[in-house]
Amino acid sequence: MINVSRSGYHAWKKRPKSQRRIDNDNLLIEIRRCFYKNSSEYGSPRIYRELLALDLPCSKNRIARLMRFNRLVAVQKKKFCVTTDSNHGLEVHPNLLNRNFNVLEPDKAYVSDITYLWTREGWLYLAAVLDLFSRGAVGLSMDEHINAALVQDALKQAVLRRNPEPGLIFHSDRGSQYASDDFKTLLLNHKFIGSMSRRGNCWDNAVAESFFHTLKVECIRGRIFETREEAKRFIFAWIEMRYNRTRRHSTLDYLSPFEYEKRYRFSLNNVH
Repeated sequence: MINVSRSGYHAWKKRPKSQRRIDNDNLLIEIRRCFYKNSSEYGSPRIYRELLALDLPCSKNRIARLMRFNRLVAVQKKKFCVTTDSNHGLEVHPNLLNRNFNVLEPDKAYVSDITYLWTREGWLYLAAVLDLFSRGAVGLSMDEHINAALVQDALKQAVLRRNPEPGLIFHSDRGSQYASDDFKTLLLNHKFIGSMSRRGNCWDNAVAESFFHTLKVECIRGRIFETREEAKRFIFAWIEMRYNRTRRHSTLDYLSPFEYEKRYRFSLNNVH
């Protein structure tokens, strides 16, 4: 069928592997190791950066070709919908951030949002606060109730961990939790500046939306938790040990938030 003679076929079978084939086999071993070590979350760009960090010479196209041929496909991100109660009549902040997601220093601008996931005990709501400089999660709160206390606790945790200076821009959607008087008082007490997305415009808070997208696809993956407490422990561990410390972020030149900040502070010390 393929116009190959019997003798030619057997000669090919006995022929030793070429150096290129040997190199590809060795590279594939490292690709598989990185792929499964990162829970099948990394595609070829992140695998490429992972191998470079290990001083293994390779090219993006070669890695992509080997992954495609060996069916190493990263977890696919499916779209999901986040609902926000903005029909509350409360006063809202203007959109000061205006999609300026590129911040040059830590703790100058935070974004926040709320999402939810199902457990066998019922819904669990999660509020997260992200530093736009490193995209790291600096504040986290989880509870069975979606109220103003949920977002307040997330911001309080961020303040306790990071101690940001007055003037920080805090951006969120127009949800009633963020527009509540108690939350506005919390911002005022720390001399933070409130900012809110325009009505019905999820792109104004795209970084927070993207974080929850990653959380649901790479961490949750359709998993159903038996209890809320089990979900809390699992999510907290993934965010602190995986997302913040080791997961490579394309916006950060494929560094983790932790590594990105570490390099920033190292460069500051060298300048001074």
